[in-house]
Amino acid sequence: MPSNHTGPVVQERAHEHASSASSPTSPLAVDFTSSHDRDFQSEIAKMYAEQGNKLVTDAKRISSLQHLPPYATSTVRAVTKEVRDLDREVTNLLAPYGSTQGSDGTQIKSSFNPADDPATACALLVNHLSMRRNKRCLLAYHRMRTGKLEQMCWNGVDVADLQNASVSTSSAGGSRHSTTASSLSAEEEQYAHQYSDLLAAYKGQWTDIDLTGSLEPPRDIFIDVRVLKDAGEIQTEYGSITLTKNSQFYVRQGDVERLIQQGYLQKLS
Repeated sequence: MPSNHTGPVVQERAHEHASSASSPTSPLAVDFTSSHDRDFQSEIAKMYAEQGNKLVTDAKRISSLQHLPPYATSTVRAVTKEVRDLDREVTNLLAPYGSTQGSDGTQIKSSFNPADDPATACALLVNHLSMRRNKRCLLAYHRMRTGKLEQMCWNGVDVADLQNASVSTSSAGGSRHSTTASSLSAEEEQYAHQYSDLLAAYKGQWTDIDLTGSLEPPRDIFIDVRVLKDAGEIQTEYGSITLTKNSQFYVRQGDVERLIQQGYLQKLS
């Protein structure tokens, strides 16, 4: 996380190196030879958008998972706070130069000229690029999660199952125990409910067609299935059957395809 003094520090450092580089006796390339400069360079390199990179890593991991891991609330808050801090630094850097505003309150022109103050221009560029990267990381993370939610809704997963997830935590003594907590944020729960309602209304227009079914034609009309979870009694074309855990049935695939998608049944090869 960047501190509130990062912008002025970057500006001061850039001004020092710009001044030394412009002298006739100094090389054009800046050489971070002192330990202080190397520490400063390393600190800046890992400071900006570090939390945003964690969201991108989580999004990549989510793409290969069958379930949705818990929402990274603390990381998202850290990234948004970093964006606000950087925006505040930009405002402070431009404050001495003044600006004019239009009738609608939008900024039209500033007296700042990058050629006159390269150090400030460098600090502004770094802050702007860091803010833009953080925003892109936030968008990528949330787009991946909403896409996974939509896919689960199309697969017939109940929203109540998405809200509850078993989370393993460690106690002070080193022992681990599981607690039940929601894997979705409040906004994601609301989105999943509304998307499920919208999907149900859309499918209701074609009652004779299962829009959420598999697009691949079945190779066999009847299949062997094993019951993984108790599903109660269901009605099929050939009568009713009671699905109890660990029992096996030879049923028509179209009658149990949705239960296979929801994880109640397992298709036996």
